[in-house]
This record gives sequence, C-alpha cells and structure tokens, in this order.
Amino acid sequence: MNAVTVSPSLALRPREAAQALSISPRLLWQLTKDGHIPCVRVGTGKRKAVLYPVAALESWLTRQAAAAKGGE
Repeated sequence: MNAVTVSPSLALRPREAAQALSISPRLLWQLTKDGHIPCVRVGTGKRKAVLYPVAALESWLTRQAAAAKGGE
C-alpha cells in the first residue's frame, strides 16, 4: 500500500504563523501592519486573505537573529 504524502504548506494563515513564531496573534498583526513581517494578501475586496509564506518567514527570522547577534 502506498503511503500518502502531504506536502508542506507554502504559506501559513495568521494563527498558524503566530504559533510558528511563538508570538501572539495580536503581536503578529502589529508587526504585519508596521511592515516588519512579510505577508501576501490574496483575493479582492474587504475580505482579502492574509497569508505568510513559510520561506519569507524563515528568511525574516534568520535576519532578525543575525541582527540580534550583531547587536550584542
């Protein structure tokens, strides 16, 4: 029998992204609003979905860690 493989997500919804970063959803929204965390808005009108590409979050987190290390 073949095993079912699930491909990893390309992007996370806000709640998932906050959990992955170990921050609160409120802090995630504030960082997003301020333009610090990369996101993609998909759709039209008032109900655009906000998605956080996993690769962009990983790059952002790596830059944050490097900046923190350089500031020590």
